[in-house]
Amino acid sequence: MTTQILITGFGGQGILFSGKFLAYKAMMEGSQVSWLPSYGPEMRGGTASCSVIVSDSAVGSPIVTRPDVLIAMNLPSLDRYESAVVPGGIIIADSTLIERGVNRADVRAFRIPATQMAADEGITTLANMIIVGKLIRECDAISYDNLDEALAKVVSARHKEMLDLNRRAIDVGYQYEG
Repeated sequence: MTTQILITGFGGQGILFSGKFLAYKAMMEGSQVSWLPSYGPEMRGGTASCSVIVSDSAVGSPIVTRPDVLIAMNLPSLDRYESAVVPGGIIIADSTLIERGVNRADVRAFRIPATQMAADEGITTLANMIIVGKLIRECDAISYDNLDEALAKVVSARHKEMLDLNRRAIDVGYQYEG
Protein backbone atom coordinates (compact mmCIF):
# COMPACT_ATOMS: atom_id res chain seq x y z
CA MET A 1 0.00 0.00 0.00
CA THR A 2 1.29 3.45 -0.91
CA THR A 3 -0.29 6.77 0.05
CA GLN A 4 0.89 9.98 -1.57
CA ILE A 5 0.17 13.14 0.43
CA LEU A 6 0.54 16.70 -0.83
CA ILE A 7 0.39 19.53 1.74
CA THR A 8 0.14 23.02 0.25
CA GLY A 9 -0.27 26.61 1.33
CA PHE A 10 1.65 29.79 2.06
CA GLY A 11 5.04 29.94 3.73
CA GLY A 12 4.62 30.41 7.47
CA GLN A 13 1.60 28.09 7.74
CA GLY A 14 3.67 25.14 8.95
CA ILE A 15 3.42 23.21 5.69
CA LEU A 16 6.91 21.69 5.91
CA PHE A 17 6.58 20.96 9.63
CA SER A 18 3.32 19.08 9.00
CA GLY A 19 4.97 16.96 6.35
CA LYS A 20 8.00 16.27 8.50
CA PHE A 21 5.76 15.17 11.37
CA LEU A 22 3.77 12.81 9.12
CA ALA A 23 6.98 11.38 7.66
CA TYR A 24 8.49 10.71 11.09
CA LYS A 25 5.23 9.26 12.36
CA ALA A 26 4.96 6.86 9.42
CA MET A 27 8.63 5.92 9.69
CA MET A 28 8.20 5.12 13.38
CA GLU A 29 5.31 2.85 12.40
CA GLY A 30 7.62 0.88 10.12
CA SER A 31 6.62 2.38 6.78
CA GLN A 32 8.97 3.40 4.01
CA VAL A 33 8.82 7.18 3.70
CA SER A 34 9.76 10.06 1.45
CA TRP A 35 9.56 13.73 2.49
CA LEU A 36 10.18 16.41 -0.12
CA PRO A 37 9.73 20.09 0.83
CA SER A 38 9.29 22.79 -1.78
CA TYR A 39 9.02 26.52 -1.21
CA GLY A 40 9.49 29.80 -2.98
CA PRO A 41 12.24 32.31 -2.22
CA GLU A 42 10.05 34.26 0.19
CA MET A 43 10.30 33.22 3.84
CA ARG A 44 6.72 34.12 4.74
CA GLY A 45 3.80 34.42 2.39
CA GLY A 46 5.35 32.66 -0.59
CA THR A 47 4.16 29.32 -1.90
CA ALA A 48 5.07 26.24 0.11
CA SER A 49 4.31 22.59 -0.45
CA CYS A 50 5.46 19.30 0.93
CA SER A 51 5.19 15.86 -0.61
CA VAL A 52 5.04 12.87 1.72
CA ILE A 53 4.89 9.30 0.49
CA VAL A 54 4.07 6.51 2.93
CA SER A 55 4.51 2.98 1.64
CA ASP A 56 4.99 -0.61 2.73
CA SER A 57 7.68 -0.98 0.04
CA ALA A 58 10.61 1.15 -1.09
CA VAL A 59 9.67 4.57 -2.45
CA GLY A 60 11.03 4.94 -5.98
CA SER A 61 10.54 8.68 -6.42
CA PRO A 62 9.75 11.46 -3.93
CA ILE A 63 7.66 13.37 -6.47
CA VAL A 64 3.90 13.45 -5.87
CA THR A 65 2.00 14.32 -9.04
CA ARG A 66 -1.26 12.42 -8.35
CA PRO A 67 -1.85 12.73 -4.60
CA ASP A 68 -4.11 10.36 -2.72
CA VAL A 69 -4.49 13.09 -0.11
CA LEU A 70 -4.38 16.85 -0.65
CA ILE A 71 -4.23 19.32 2.23
CA ALA A 72 -4.96 22.80 0.92
CA MET A 73 -4.41 25.61 3.40
CA ASN A 74 -5.18 28.43 0.96
CA LEU A 75 -7.30 29.03 -2.14
CA PRO A 76 -4.43 29.13 -4.69
CA SER A 77 -3.39 25.67 -3.52
CA LEU A 78 -6.86 24.21 -3.86
CA ASP A 79 -7.26 25.84 -7.27
CA ARG A 80 -3.94 24.45 -8.47
CA TYR A 81 -4.01 20.89 -7.10
CA GLU A 82 -7.67 19.86 -6.77
CA SER A 83 -7.76 18.28 -10.23
CA ALA A 84 -4.57 16.28 -9.55
CA VAL A 85 -6.06 14.22 -6.70
CA VAL A 86 -6.78 10.63 -7.68
CA PRO A 87 -10.44 9.59 -7.90
CA GLY A 88 -11.44 8.25 -4.49
CA GLY A 89 -8.78 10.42 -2.84
CA ILE A 90 -9.15 12.85 0.03
CA ILE A 91 -9.09 16.65 -0.02
CA ILE A 92 -8.91 18.55 3.27
CA ALA A 93 -9.29 22.31 2.95
CA ASP A 94 -9.00 25.06 5.57
CA SER A 95 -12.47 26.59 5.23
CA THR A 96 -11.44 29.67 7.23
CA LEU A 97 -9.21 30.73 4.34
CA ILE A 98 -10.97 28.96 1.45
CA GLU A 99 -14.54 30.05 0.90
CA ARG A 100 -15.41 27.70 -1.93
CA GLY A 101 -16.06 24.01 -1.62
CA VAL A 102 -14.37 21.22 -3.51
CA ASN A 103 -15.75 20.97 -7.05
CA ARG A 104 -15.25 17.24 -7.47
CA ALA A 105 -17.74 14.54 -6.55
CA ASP A 106 -15.28 11.64 -6.98
CA VAL A 107 -13.19 12.46 -3.86
CA ARG A 108 -13.87 12.61 -0.15
CA ALA A 109 -13.79 16.32 0.69
CA PHE A 110 -13.51 17.80 4.15
CA ARG A 111 -13.77 21.48 4.97
CA ILE A 112 -12.37 22.25 8.39
CA PRO A 113 -12.10 25.81 9.75
CA ALA A 114 -8.62 25.10 11.07
CA THR A 115 -7.37 28.69 11.24
CA GLN A 116 -10.46 29.79 13.19
CA MET A 117 -10.30 26.72 15.42
CA ALA A 118 -6.64 27.44 16.20
CA ALA A 119 -7.52 31.03 17.13
CA ASP A 120 -10.43 29.84 19.31
CA GLU A 121 -8.13 27.38 21.10
CA GLY A 122 -5.42 30.00 21.67
CA ILE A 123 -2.96 28.13 19.44
CA THR A 124 -3.05 30.47 16.46
CA THR A 125 0.10 29.10 14.82
CA LEU A 126 -1.12 25.50 14.77
CA ALA A 127 -3.90 25.36 12.18
CA ASN A 128 -1.59 23.04 10.25
CA MET A 129 -1.58 20.48 13.04
CA ILE A 130 -5.35 20.70 13.43
CA ILE A 131 -5.59 19.67 9.79
CA VAL A 132 -3.04 16.90 10.42
CA GLY A 133 -5.36 15.59 13.13
CA LYS A 134 -8.22 15.48 10.63
CA LEU A 135 -5.97 13.69 8.13
CA ILE A 136 -5.04 11.06 10.73
CA ARG A 137 -8.74 10.45 11.41
CA GLU A 138 -9.72 10.14 7.75
CA CYS A 139 -6.68 8.39 6.24
CA ASP A 140 -5.47 4.92 7.19
CA ALA A 141 -1.83 5.62 6.27
CA ILE A 142 -1.02 7.23 9.64
CA SER A 143 -2.29 5.93 12.98
CA TYR A 144 -3.41 7.92 15.99
CA ASP A 145 -1.19 5.84 18.29
CA ASN A 146 2.12 7.10 19.77
CA LEU A 147 1.76 10.69 18.56
CA ASP A 148 3.98 12.01 21.34
CA GLU A 149 7.01 10.04 20.15
CA ALA A 150 6.79 11.50 16.66
CA LEU A 151 6.20 15.01 17.98
CA ALA A 152 9.32 14.69 20.15
CA LYS A 153 11.31 14.01 16.97
CA VAL A 154 10.16 17.13 15.12
CA VAL A 155 9.68 19.73 17.87
CA SER A 156 13.11 21.12 18.70
CA ALA A 157 14.41 21.06 22.27
CA ARG A 158 14.42 24.84 22.43
CA HIS A 159 10.66 24.82 21.66
CA LYS A 160 9.72 21.94 23.97
CA GLU A 161 6.82 23.99 25.31
CA MET A 162 5.21 23.39 21.89
CA LEU A 163 4.96 19.62 22.40
CA ASP A 164 1.70 19.74 24.36
CA LEU A 165 0.27 22.48 22.15
CA ASN A 166 0.94 20.47 18.98
CA ARG A 167 -0.62 17.41 20.59
CA ARG A 168 -3.67 19.47 21.55
CA ALA A 169 -3.98 20.78 18.00
CA ILE A 170 -3.85 17.25 16.58
CA ASP A 171 -6.54 16.16 19.03
CA VAL A 172 -8.78 19.11 18.11
CA GLY A 173 -8.54 18.20 14.42
CA TYR A 174 -8.97 14.49 15.07
CA GLN A 175 -12.18 15.13 17.00
CA TYR A 176 -13.65 17.53 14.41
CA GLU A 177 -16.85 16.07 12.99
CA GLY A 178 -17.15 18.17 9.80
